[in-house]
Amino acid sequence: MKSNEVVRIAIAETSVIIRGGLTAALKRLPNVKVQPIELLSVEALHDCVRTQCPEMLIVNPAFGNYFDVAKFREEISNRIRLIALVTSFVDASLLGKYDESISIFDDLDILSRKIAGLLNVASEEEMDNQDTLSQREKEIVICVVKGMTNKEIAEKLFLSIHTVITHRRNISKKLQIHSAAGLTIYAIVNKLVTLNEVKGL
Repeated sequence: MKSNEVVRIAIAETSVIIRGGLTAALKRLPNVKVQPIELLSVEALHDCVRTQCPEMLIVNPAFGNYFDVAKFREEISNRIRLIALVTSFVDASLLGKYDESISIFDDLDILSRKIAGLLNVASEEEMDNQDTLSQREKEIVICVVKGMTNKEIAEKLFLSIHTVITHRRNISKKLQIHSAAGLTIYAIVNKLVTLNEVKGL
């Protein structure tokens, strides 16, 4: 999720006070630009999903007498994150069908954390796991961490130097890490190398 991207969040809630309050809160979130779409009826919700393609839907489980999560997911082919808006007591088993739930008692920090968490999940799915390294890329990270040059890596793995450079560029892009020190930390945290192997350098 890029910081300048606008996230469309639909809010399906019949109470104007709750809906308006949530809209105001979403606009105040620090790390994300939200375009709230207020929805008053089931018809408005279906129109919104068809025409505006929101990334998230915050919906009261009692919306339209009863919001059927399974039916909604079946009808909607694109992946919309569903967030239950809890305004009163709701059965926990019902909430399990949603991606997340927020309460009218949540503060801005909690709301921000939950929205950000869902956005990260969404962007990871969109990237189709681009941030996970292939086996070959992991081997190259290990070589870099051990202080090998591109030429040495190429010889060890039977690759051309050009291929090694391309792999390294892809690794930097996937991980957003642009230094050997950063790669070393990544390699230790992800158990590609042990601390002893690095200390021995």
